[in-house]
Formats: sequence, structure tokens, C-alpha cells
Amino acid sequence: MDQSAKQGPASRIFISSVIESKDPEEERMERANMIYQSIVKGLSDRDANDALNAFVSKGPAQHKDVQLGLLYNILAEPSLSAKCFQDMLLVSRDGFNTVVPVLVRLVTDKWLKLAETTRVQITWLTRELIKHAVKDSDELYLWLLRSIVGGDTSSRNIWLIETLLDTFLDHRPWLEKSQSPRDLVASVVYTYLRLIVDHKESAFSMLRQREVELCITLLREKWAECLVIGRDLARLLQLVARISEFEKLWRDIFLSPSSLSPGFTGIKQLMSLPTKKHFLASRVTLDMERKLNFLLLNVQFGHHKRYQEWFQRMYLSTPESQTLRCDLIRFICGCIHPSNQTISSNIMPRWAVIGWLLTTCTSNVAASDAKLALFFDWLFFDATRDSIMNIEPGILVMYHSMKPHPAITATLLDFMCRIMNNFCPRYAAEIKEGFFTALRTIIARHVLISANTKTLHPLFDNPKLDRELRALVHQNFFEFCNQDAVKEEPLVRERAASMDNGNHISDGIQEASFSDDEDDIPLGKTAEESSFRPIFKPPEKGVDITEHLDQLPPAIKDLTAELQSEINQEMRCDLLDRLMKVVIQEDDFDDIASSLASCLCQILKDQVNKNIFPHHVDEDSIEDSIDTPLFVIFRCLSQMSEEDPRTQPLLQLMGEMYERQPCIGYYLLYFLKVSKNCDEKMVAYKEFCSSLDERDFKSCLLQDLKLCAEDDVRLFTYLIPDIYTQFAGIAVGNAELVHMIVENIDGTQLQDLICQILQGHLIIFNKKETFLSILNESLKWETIEQYFLWQLITAHNIPIEHMLPVLPMLEYTANAEALTSLMVLLKQESPSAELLRPMLCRECKKMDYFVVSVLKYWAQEYEDRLAELIKEQLTRLGGTTHANKNKRSKSKESKKDQPSMEQVLAHLDHMRQVCRNISFLNHEKIQHALQEVQAAATDSQKNKFSDLLALAEDIEDTKTTRVLRGRRGANSSPKMSKTKRSVPEESDSNYDTEEEENTRHPPKKKKKIAQPALDEESE
Repeated sequence: MDQSAKQGPASRIFISSVIESKDPEEERMERANMIYQSIVKGLSDRDANDALNAFVSKGPAQHKDVQLGLLYNILAEPSLSAKCFQDMLLVSRDGFNTVVPVLVRLVTDKWLKLAETTRVQITWLTRELIKHAVKDSDELYLWLLRSIVGGDTSSRNIWLIETLLDTFLDHRPWLEKSQSPRDLVASVVYTYLRLIVDHKESAFSMLRQREVELCITLLREKWAECLVIGRDLARLLQLVARISEFEKLWRDIFLSPSSLSPGFTGIKQLMSLPTKKHFLASRVTLDMERKLNFLLLNVQFGHHKRYQEWFQRMYLSTPESQTLRCDLIRFICGCIHPSNQTISSNIMPRWAVIGWLLTTCTSNVAASDAKLALFFDWLFFDATRDSIMNIEPGILVMYHSMKPHPAITATLLDFMCRIMNNFCPRYAAEIKEGFFTALRTIIARHVLISANTKTLHPLFDNPKLDRELRALVHQNFFEFCNQDAVKEEPLVRERAASMDNGNHISDGIQEASFSDDEDDIPLGKTAEESSFRPIFKPPEKGVDITEHLDQLPPAIKDLTAELQSEINQEMRCDLLDRLMKVVIQEDDFDDIASSLASCLCQILKDQVNKNIFPHHVDEDSIEDSIDTPLFVIFRCLSQMSEEDPRTQPLLQLMGEMYERQPCIGYYLLYFLKVSKNCDEKMVAYKEFCSSLDERDFKSCLLQDLKLCAEDDVRLFTYLIPDIYTQFAGIAVGNAELVHMIVENIDGTQLQDLICQILQGHLIIFNKKETFLSILNESLKWETIEQYFLWQLITAHNIPIEHMLPVLPMLEYTANAEALTSLMVLLKQESPSAELLRPMLCRECKKMDYFVVSVLKYWAQEYEDRLAELIKEQLTRLGGTTHANKNKRSKSKESKKDQPSMEQVLAHLDHMRQVCRNISFLNHEKIQHALQEVQAAATDSQKNKFSDLLALAEDIEDTKTTRVLRGRRGANSSPKMSKTKRSVPEESDSNYDTEEEENTRHPPKKKKKIAQPALDEESE
């Protein structure tokens, strides 16, 4: 059958692929739509309204169905939206309390998955809700505002910004009268003040002007309502202070604050108000919030790199996204407050994420805004109003960066010194007191976990700081420095006092924003000497190769020198080719190999240190990637036969280069994979590895792959299929290599590998023994690594019987990843003795629901088959006649692979306790098995499983009574003999014989029949 037919009709509301199941929300609305369509089909508008009113009058369930059906039509059929909304108004009985929560869920949980048409219809419907004064429509607009992404000028985001802006401008009276508990007016101002910064390009000039118009009007007319935002209102106003309208507003804030609101006294009052959390959160989308919470509350420090890369690719990869950094930092400082338990654990700390965000700033303005966002709560810090969690990341990112990233510590300390004096000169004393109060609180609360937690000396007296920066720190924070150790040269007070680069709020207002041409001090230099640079790894210093050149023979020296001075890429390739031809003719190459390798590594360092793998992979881009001088060496080697003695100088040269640049190893692998002229792929790599001293081939290969995974995981993933094909003896079943794969890849690369597996180009597992060893090793891996492994296992179609030997040793809580994956795989299988035995061998624990869940599912889908299997298991273990008949045939089975009687009974009893109203235990075959167990069980077993065995006693009494009545009925009436009891046909004769025995003999006879089985078993 066609796959698309299996999946059913495509979603009309969501963006979905053919492999995704339909969203439950959409399925509910589709069912409701079918009900709605069945009511109005073939009716006129008048009759349809009457029919709908009659239907919704039946009860709340019918009312909900009609409302959801109409909502589905509005979202999926734009042409019917007006009519459906009128019908919705006519039949609504709950003030849209059915519709609005559904819209809120779509916006908050599924906005990224909604189709474009659906988004347009949602905004149209919310606008209609405003027109008809529907309650809670303002709440819906708050969530729509939060769906706007900061630092994003894509057409989709601009459309949402403009659509909401049109609504707020067209419905100003509704906006100003909003009674939302989360301050809709203030949220609109906060959002659009922030967005104005993103729309500085001329293409957005009209949009920006309308945003300015909205914000200025609301700020001047609703200043008291906007004041509830808190001090971050001043931060956002500062970012737009150069716009004339906001420049006038700043003048009023300083010179005539009462003109804005009678109770407003000035900027100090505003800066003293902590910002409410929901305003800080409003500039971070819900998807960003979920990802940041996961990173900061679940990911272990040291395993965070891939998550940061995912986040950066999704939200921080464009030039416009530079402005988003300050939003994220404010959100982390003000909204994510981990518990003490989380802080003391190995979970990713907040300061590490903020430090990473600071290093991704590539412009002066973005770096200044990010640092201001980090220290903004310090300016007017009051321990009675502000939380220490808001200032903790700032001190920790400086403290923990002293050794690994001294540039971060230096630039933040310098920023503290300057912002304290220059942010707002009128209130410099109050700001200084705020900084000092913050630092005293940090000391009192022992925020710094160091050898001396009662001082800040390790930070403020750090000898690695530039002398002038250290003097500046001592001048501004003398109280917190080691006063006995301050023996520096005279402080440069004039220079520090004169530093004024626009990073302050002055009384004259014109400079109330961060200057675009701000000079920062990343490494302790003063503003006059150097401007701010983004914080990256310092560039490697060039190495003078003159000494090495002098040690080379004339022919090689001349070609090497010419290669060094040549710029043209094609000419460089030609020169290196000529150089290699001279090298392979050199007799005494041992003496010059090291010097030539040093020269080439320095000359070709621009190629060695960059990622060579193309972003878009096609034949042309691959060919271009190896059309560089470095690969000329590999090409010469691959074109020579293995027996050719001229390969030795090349191998020796590559070995020397490998010692200096280990990436040479995986570059060679890449070249051999993509090279068209290489008949026997990877032979040259084996030769290369064998030429290395004290390095076996396996360790060399794994080391090169590990380095490749760290440097360029996309290239690593690209190489993997060939590694498993060309080096199957080493790669297949290698737990270290599998861990290397799942440790470094992300979802996209996992998808690529699974595609290779399905196409037959990649086989990672082949033998049961090595596969089990990998499974055992994987139990120690991280959660995401284990789930990636199970995805790869599933793609290989490995028989589940190969996985079950590890089942008894898995702990329910400690090995949740493996058990979850096994549970899903078992769900797809039908029960068999081979699957059942390892499951029943698991120790039954009260809070372990693995076995009981699988058994319950099988009982629903394969009841008779599962009952037969459990009966056979119990009968075999119970020592009955059936077990004796099969005793010889089963004698060779290992006892350790067989569950004990108590294990089987324990799992059945657990099933009885956990699964309510389960009919499986009343199945005839289970009842027979329990009866036999009851006859053969020891007293301790009967006591332990009395409730389970009581089920067999109850059913036995019921059946005996039914048999006696049935036989009497058969003797008295022919008609009654036709009425049969409900028993499976294949067991009729056996069951009748057993019933006759029960009828003829008293209960004592039955005990005598069961006694020999016990005796025989005991013997």
C-alpha cells in the first residue's frame, strides 16, 4: 500500500511530514467538524442556525463539539471564516471559554508547527474577538507578543510584528482599557521598545516610525501603567535615546518628571524598581525558554557543547541576532533561579552560559548591551528588594573566567569601573552604593566558593590583570581589595575620570545611550589605547622558518621559499607538486624531514586550521575542498604503488607534519574517501599509520576520528560509512567508536547515519557478542547518547532476542533509557517463549513497571497466546504431569535462563495489583495453571501469593456449581442440554472429564490425586 495512503490526509492546520502522526488537538477539532458538518449539511442558513442552537442546547459536550468544529473551519478554510464566526457568536453559551483556551494552546505550544494560513487565521480571529469584547482576548495577545522573536528580521517575524502593531493602533481604546493581570499596555510598550532596536535598517523605516508612534503615545498617556515594568524600562529607553521623540521623553524624565505622572519623581524612582519577571520573559520565546531551562536544569557541565551549538544555530547565527544576547542574559539573571541542590550539582551553571553568550558578541554595541544587561541590577541594588540570584552570575562569570578566559574577566571589571561613574553622573553616589551593597551581599552570602570565601581579593587583586586596569579597580573598589598588597604606581585618576564614551545617562539627555563607536577595554588597556574586540582565542603567532629553510638542500629550499611567498592558489599547488617530485628523489631525506615539515606546517597553516568540509555537499564543492596545496601531498602518495620505495620520503614527511598538526590524519581519510583517482581506497592511510613509530593502526585510526569529531563533527559523520566499510575488522562492534559517534552527533547527523544504514552503506553491528558488549558499555553513557544508540540499533533490524540477555540486569530507574527502548521494541513483537523467559527472570520490584506493562499490552493484543505461554511456564515449574513429559527435552536448558516459580508468580501478582479490572488472570488457561500451582506450591509460596491463588479457588467453586446445575438440567430437559457453558472448543473433552471426576468424588479424593505430584517433585 502507498505510504501516503497509510498516513491519511495531510494536516490542514500544522506543518507536518508523512512520518508524523496527526496532532491530537487537530484530531479533536476534525471530529468536532464532522459533527458540525453533519448538522448543517443541506440546510439553509436559517435552518442551520436553528439546528445548531437545538444541538448545543442538549448539553456542554454538544456545545463544545460545535464550537470546536466552527473553530476548525475558521483555521482551515479562510473563505468560510466570516460565516463560521457569525455562527460561533450565535451559538456561544460560555463567552468563548471553549475557543480561547484552544487558541492559547495553539499559540503557546504549537506556534512553530502551525501552517502560514493557520497563523493568519489565528490573528484574524483574535482581532474579531477584540471587536466583540470577548473576555480573555488580551491574554491571547500577550502570548502572541511573546511569539515575536527578538533579533529576527525574517519576513515571517516582520509579518507578525506588523499584524499585532496594526491591531494595537487600530484598537487603542480597547488596549488602554485592558484589565489583564499581566499588564497588557506595559507588555506592548516593553516589546515594541525592544523591537525598535532591530529595525534600524532603511527597509524598516516605516515600521520603525509606527512603532515609535505607538510607544511614545502609550508612555506619555499611560506612564503610571508603564512604570510597573521596573528598571528595565530605563534600559530599553536608553537603547533608543537617539531618536528625537525619545530624546524629548528623556528630557521630561529628568527635568519635569511630574508632567508624565503626578506621583513620578524621576529616574532614581524608576531605577529602584526591580523588573517583574514576566516582562523579562516576554522577550524570550517559549521555545527559547524551554531550551534554556533544559540546558540550565538538566545538562551536565562538560556535556553542554552540542546543546549550545544547537541553540546558536537556531537563534544566534545571523548578524541581526546580536541584539538577542541582552534579552537572553536578562532572562537568565532575572527568571532562571536554580535551587541550591542544582547549584551544588554538576548541572550547567548560569555563569557559563552567560560567559558563552558574551564570547559570541561580534560588535561593540552588542557587547556593551550584553554587559549592561549583566550588571543592570547592580546599579541600584538594594538587598531588601532585589534578589541575590540576579547579581550572582555577574560575579561568578568574572571569577571563573580568571584562568581559562582572562579577557572576559578583564573586560567585565573594566566595564564595572566605568559604568559605576558614568552611567548617570547625577546619581553616581547612589550607583556606587548599589555596587558596593551588591558586593557586600555577595561576600556575606559566600557566593564565591574559593579558598577564602570572605574576600574578593582573588578577583580584584588578580596579578594577571593589566597594571592600569588593576590600578583602576583599586581606585574604584578599594574596600574590597587587599589593602596591604596595593603597592602599585600612582593611579591614573585623570584618565579614569575623563573616560566618557556615551555609556551613561547625563543630565543633558543627548548622551543617554550606548554610543555606537564605544571603546571598550577587553584586556585591561585604556580607552585611548585600544577599542573593544570580540573575545576569541588569541591568534597563533607566526613562526619564523628562516632557520629551518637554511637546513634544506638548495633545490628544496628554493621551492619552499617560493611557496611561502606565492599567493595564487593554483600556483601554490603547482609549486608543491614540484616540491614533492624533488622530495621523492632525495636520498638523505631523514636529515631534512623535520625541517621541511616545520616549514610546510607554517606555510599551510591557513588551510590546516580551517574546516575543509563544505557546507553544501555536492560534487563541485567536494572537488573544490581538496583542490588546495595540502592535498597535493596526499595525491602524490595515493598515486604511487605500495611497493614503490619512493613512498618512504612522503610517509616520513607526513609523519613529521602529523606530529605538529594531528589533523593531517583525518584530512588524509577525507581525501582518500572523495578522491576519484584512488583505486584502492584507504591503502595509503594504512601505509601512513604503519610508518608512524610506536603507533598501532587501531589506536591511530580511533585517535584521528576522535580529533575529527572534536574539530568538525559534520566531516566526522561523513567519514563514518567508509570507516565501517574499509576497516570493518576494527570498526564493527567497537564500543569506543560507537560512543564517539553518539557523543558528538546531533539530530541532523543521526538522520544522515540512519539514511546510510537503510541504504545499506553502513553496518555498525553484526555479531551478537560484540553487540551485547556495546549494550553493556552504553549503560554508563549520557541519556541522549543512549537514545541515539537505540535509534541506530532500531535502524539495523537486530532481532530483539539478541538484546534480551541484558534485560535481567537492568535497573528500572538507573537504566531507564535502555528499558524504555526495549519496551517499545517488545510492544512491536508478539509474545513467545524466547521473549517471555528473560522478562520473567527480572526481579519483581514494587516500583518496576517494565514487565507488568509489556504483559498488560500483550494481554490486550494476544490474550490466548500469552495465557498459553504462561500456563506452559507454570506447568513446567510446578512439577505436574505435563512437566514430567517434557522433562527430558528441557533438561539441557540452562537454569539461569529459566525463571523460578516465585518470579513468575511475583510478576503475575504485581500485574494483579497494578492493572485494574484485568480479565487476563481469569483466562481459563491461567486458571488451570494457578490451580496446578496451588496443588504443587509450598506453604510459604501459598502464604506469599495467597491473593493471586485465591483467584483460582473462586473460579473453581463457580465452575463446579455451574457443572452440577448443568448436569441436573440435562437430565430434566432436552432443551437445557443444548445450552453450553462458555468454554473453548478444543478443551471441551478434557474439561468434561475433569468435571465428571469432581462430581463423582468428594473433595478428599481430589487431594489424593494431587499428592503424587508433590511427592515426585520432592524426590
